[in-house]
Amino acid sequence: MFWKNKNLTFGEAGEKISAKYLEKKGYKILEFNFCNLKGRRLGEIDIIAKDGDCLVFVEVKTRKIETFGKKLPEESIGRQKLHKLNKIAQFYLRQKKLLDKNWRFDAVSVWLSLDQKEAKVKHLESIFL
Repeated sequence: MFWKNKNLTFGEAGEKISAKYLEKKGYKILEFNFCNLKGRRLGEIDIIAKDGDCLVFVEVKTRKIETFGKKLPEESIGRQKLHKLNKIAQFYLRQKKLLDKNWRFDAVSVWLSLDQKEAKVKHLESIFL
């Protein structure tokens, strides 16, 4: 499998799987793990992509496939995480001078086997308005 790489952490493998999934849906990946490098850290965006004319900030949650059907990974994206995502997204939009563009937040949940041979993916669009 394309994500099977001994050097990737479990979370990094989930992000790579998510990126490939989004690319297959026609998204263009712009950045991985974006964060502000100066000042107080505002947060981190796992993937920044384009879906047509819309800029998409993607939060990726990766869990063991053995937990599939139990608590959904996206349930761990609470109000505090959404607040941090919004802050770093606003920073990105200002820095890139994209404040006039359409944008949204998506979530991708990945259930991955420990040997990274099997994965299930769920994509939720517009998780935060």
